[in-house]
Amino acid sequence: MRHLHNLILNTDSYKASHWLQYPPGTDRTFFYVESRGGVYDRTVFFGLQAILKAWLSRPVTHADVDEARDFFAIHGEPFNEAGWRRIVDLHGGRLPMRIRAVPEGAVVPTHQALVTIESTDPEAFWLPSYLETLLLRLWYPVTVATLSWQVKRTIRGFLERTSDDVAGQLPFKLHDFGARGVSSAESAAIGGMAHLVNFLGTDTVQGVLAAREFYGEPMAGYSIPAAEHSTITSWGRDREADAYRNMLRHFAKPGGLVAVVSDSYDIFHAIREHWGKTLRDEVIASGGTLVVRPDSGDPVEVVHQCITLLDEAFGHTKNGKGYRLLNHVRLIQGDGVNPDSIRAILERITSVGYAADNIAFGMGGALLQKVDRDTQKFALKCSAARIDGQWVDVFKAPVTDAGKFSQRGRLTLIRHREYGTYKTVPIPANLERAEDLVPEHGWEHAMETVWENGELVKDWSFADVRARSELG
Repeated sequence: MRHLHNLILNTDSYKASHWLQYPPGTDRTFFYVESRGGVYDRTVFFGLQAILKAWLSRPVTHADVDEARDFFAIHGEPFNEAGWRRIVDLHGGRLPMRIRAVPEGAVVPTHQALVTIESTDPEAFWLPSYLETLLLRLWYPVTVATLSWQVKRTIRGFLERTSDDVAGQLPFKLHDFGARGVSSAESAAIGGMAHLVNFLGTDTVQGVLAAREFYGEPMAGYSIPAAEHSTITSWGRDREADAYRNMLRHFAKPGGLVAVVSDSYDIFHAIREHWGKTLRDEVIASGGTLVVRPDSGDPVEVVHQCITLLDEAFGHTKNGKGYRLLNHVRLIQGDGVNPDSIRAILERITSVGYAADNIAFGMGGALLQKVDRDTQKFALKCSAARIDGQWVDVFKAPVTDAGKFSQRGRLTLIRHREYGTYKTVPIPANLERAEDLVPEHGWEHAMETVWENGELVKDWSFADVRARSELG
């Protein structure tokens, strides 16, 4: 399977022919990445470092070139063997490019440059375009991190209105259930890691491991013991209460939590009879918190009914804001969960006097899989090329879709120190590097060089990323 890790083959087929398609005299190119709008008006920038470490940190070898040459010869595309051999021989297999980006975790409005990629070797001007396929997959961690961040904003709003402990509650209010619903282990790792920028709860082990691998975070997320339907239904319907009691005896400890799916048969009966009567004293005596999980039906209606039944069985106290807080029990809703249903559920339960503390959410496919590149309309485009020693603007402006207009010229991003607003601006032709640009009064550079000529220049920690997203 070594060929699946060959950087030269991590591209689209037609890219192999593009080195022949630029104007004669071209010796440099400049590309940028942006979100051209989409569902959300801001994005949480995250995941470029993981791509760079996973793919660009290993030098290209002659064996990689041999394999790519043989592949494209049969595949039907020309191949720039001499260009790749030159990269191996002259640069030690390290790619002659400069990549600049906003700091990871930054929350940036759409329609702004997030990343710029430029060639640094006149003979390898074609390289940034060749890597478009790989680098534009950045859309996935950015989009998942953005969706998760937006849900966090929603939940925070309800907690601020109804809870006495926003900071303690919020990090565990959205749990990642998505590992089984994604297309690959790599998606679970990248998407699961992106969610952890915003929350601490996850069952996606690959995401925790990715945060350790690419951002040095020893333990980015946490979970609790929880039942699934098979561990309950294997006891049989007549012994449903015994299945629940078994969960309590193994996992309900003072100060701890245990989650039990309770709708394998009839969740309302389970709460009224099993949890509310048969096992009520055991739940209380355990000193732990029972988290009941509905898993079917209309999420808004079912949660409302369940929270009411749990209140009847276990009672409540009122917090400092006058909202009811269930005693000994909580709910987690993991079925039919998406940004809209989360808001609807919270609106319902808080409108009848229950604090948002009483419920957490588990999101699976809607978090890690029900997104695509068009969710935030991501694009990587060429905006400038140096031809015969002169920089020229490169852009597209299709008459059929103004939303696909691309920006032109060499670009960088600046940020207003006081107001926090962003602006994508051109780099004057007389300046060699973006860093040479002196922003106008009140503005500062919002991008940093993160990769240059085969070396990772900036290595963000996961704590850095999380802190920055909190400020957004």
